[in-house]
Amino acid sequence: MKRNVIEIDEAKCNGCGACIPNCPEGAIQIVDGKARLISDLLCDGLGACLGHCPQGVITIIEREAEPYNESKVMDNMVKQGANVVKAHLEHLRDHGQVKYLSEAISYLDEKDIENPMKAGHKGASSAHAGHHAGCPGAKMFDFRPASDSVEEKPAHKASSQLRQWPVQMHLISPTAPYFQGADVVLAADCVAYAVGSFHDDYLKGKALAIACPKLDQEQGEYVEKIRSWFEDANINTLTVLIMQVPCCSGLLALAQEALSTSKRKVPIKAVVVGLQGEILKEEWV
Repeated sequence: MKRNVIEIDEAKCNGCGACIPNCPEGAIQIVDGKARLISDLLCDGLGACLGHCPQGVITIIEREAEPYNESKVMDNMVKQGANVVKAHLEHLRDHGQVKYLSEAISYLDEKDIENPMKAGHKGASSAHAGHHAGCPGAKMFDFRPASDSVEEKPAHKASSQLRQWPVQMHLISPTAPYFQGADVVLAADCVAYAVGSFHDDYLKGKALAIACPKLDQEQGEYVEKIRSWFEDANINTLTVLIMQVPCCSGLLALAQEALSTSKRKVPIKAVVVGLQGEILKEEWV
């Protein structure tokens, strides 16, 4: 069947193993000094390991793969203890994987193993806590003010600074006229929603493309398009805006991969945005 699984660029993997504890399903192991996907059966394709690779060599692709097997995954989980089982169950819950979650709970019942998510279990989280050990990017936060009052803002309507269409990375042509010699912004999908002044502070006078390094498919195409910006469109600078969640760092890794194989070098600025829109880091890389 065709489904999402992770792909590891073994040529660029340095074997550090940082990804392994972030794959509680046990689908990744170090073999011959490289991180490798040891079984399609163990990979749920949800990407809990994304963003934990310092080399940025893990991506999600769609390909023919053996169906994910929750029972085999649970065989691995229970050997690692209740906290690992709990993290896995929350991982499934927070990604809306109701079928797999039901299979996992049935497995625990059949083996007479206590469900660590049940109230009263040591370390169990509240149903409303939004805790997500498997995928920090899906962890729930509530930023609403304690009061119902809304801060009054000056009465004016901000103008859009968008100068082109389309903007989604799969849809853009890297050699379109508005990219020629331009300062380009490559923003993760969530950035514009988090940064209230995104248009004025980052988009004004620039060309734009947006992408999600966690959910978008066929990201190898993105590397080719970014390289085309460098070599064919002769862009002036590239600003990559990403959220602070680990899985978002893959977008910067794509830009750096394109630059490493480009015949023309272009300055890249990385901007890391906090969950409430604060700028955590801004630097040329």
